[in-house]
Amino acid sequence: MKRIIVADDSATARMFIKRCLQIIGLGDAEIIETEHGKDALAAAKEAPTDLLLTDLNMPVMDGETLVKWVKSSPKLCDTPIVVITSAGNPAKEAQLIELGAHRVINKPVSPPVLMEALEAFLDEE
Repeated sequence: MKRIIVADDSATARMFIKRCLQIIGLGDAEIIETEHGKDALAAAKEAPTDLLLTDLNMPVMDGETLVKWVKSSPKLCDTPIVVITSAGNPAKEAQLIELGAHRVINKPVSPPVLMEALEAFLDEE
């Protein structure tokens, strides 16, 4: 079973992302919801994580800082990360990719966009 962490300070956004994951065939995954990057990082350290989906703007620890921490950890650095943002800033997207994010997608998330972002992840099944 896949283990996916969804980090977003909005419960509605987390619910919508979970629904998209179900639609694209990941409904049987263990989905851990967190409200900020600090909790997402703690959850990733708890057990092997197959995928991390994170909002960019969150309190306590934002998505950019979360990407930096995950990618700098020898234990977590191979975890694929998709950053979900409403910023729509190409320079920020390039910076996040350079930091190690697998993909950056814009809100609102839709099943086809999420499916495209996760193609490599889904091919591993």
